[in-house]
Amino acid sequence: NKLTVSDVDKLKNGVAGIEYASPYITSSSQAIANGMNWKTTVNGVSDDYQSIKAYTLSSGEFFTDKDVKSSKNVAVIGKTIVDNLFPDGDAVGQSIRIGKIPFKVAGVLTSKGSSGNGMDQDDLILIPYSTMMHKLSGSKFIRSIYISTSSKDIIEEVQAGIKSVLRKAHNLKDSAADDFNIGSQSEIVEKASSVTGMMTLLLGSIAGVSLLVGGIGIMNIMLVSVTERTREIGTRLAVGARGKDILLQFLIEALVLSLSGGLAGIAIAAVIAVIVNTFTSMILVVNVNVVLIAVLFSGGVGVFFGYYPARKASMLNPIDALRYE
Repeated sequence: NKLTVSDVDKLKNGVAGIEYASPYITSSSQAIANGMNWKTTVNGVSDDYQSIKAYTLSSGEFFTDKDVKSSKNVAVIGKTIVDNLFPDGDAVGQSIRIGKIPFKVAGVLTSKGSSGNGMDQDDLILIPYSTMMHKLSGSKFIRSIYISTSSKDIIEEVQAGIKSVLRKAHNLKDSAADDFNIGSQSEIVEKASSVTGMMTLLLGSIAGVSLLVGGIGIMNIMLVSVTERTREIGTRLAVGARGKDILLQFLIEALVLSLSGGLAGIAIAAVIAVIVNTFTSMILVVNVNVVLIAVLFSGGVGVFFGYYPARKASMLNPIDALRYE
């Protein structure tokens, strides 16, 4: 609770390279219209926020700087709000109550769907930050400041300028720590990539152990099969089958066994994807290339771990095999 609206003005006037800057205040609130209600996220922002977040509107228009300065009761809503409060789809110009305050719907945002973490990006309401501060939250402080630069090449330079201006605005001594945090999208991407890399490594390790256990299981099954069918192998060898024929037979059996397990796993994953897509806001996409890789891996495991039992079967002496009981 250290950032203020005056900080935004000082940044816009004091840091070169800033193209747009918007205060940002957020809260959870009940939205009511047409006798229906929906709990959603209400964000107080300026008109610059549309450009910063690259929002487009499917209908209506975004509120203006004049609306912000006059603390006007106008709102721009997401598609999820329209679906739940305006079933006929005609929301622009309608009245919507946020808490106890009535607002006029100025525009409807173009749908963005779910984010990478599964959050609904259309479940939000945008109102002027001044209206939020004076009529809803009553706070003198803002939660954060969203800023975009004129070029991605000057982000670090702009960050340094932001730090300098804010420290001066907050009267911080040289020895004092910052009472704010500065982050960029590139840093967020780097952190997300790091987490994703760790998750990939963890899941890969689990998959590797699963493949190893499954492969050992296939090898044991095939060794038992070779032992139980020793007389059959001896008969085949006695009537003219070659060692490579026996080898090929058992390799094919191991391959079929492993592919059956792989295809069963893929079928289960497909069913889970359908259930998730049907009953949640997340969208899981079945990638054909990943499926093909999974099939090749399962087949490869079968051949690799099935080779030793198959080789053992192909090396049996026909006479000893026929005498085996």
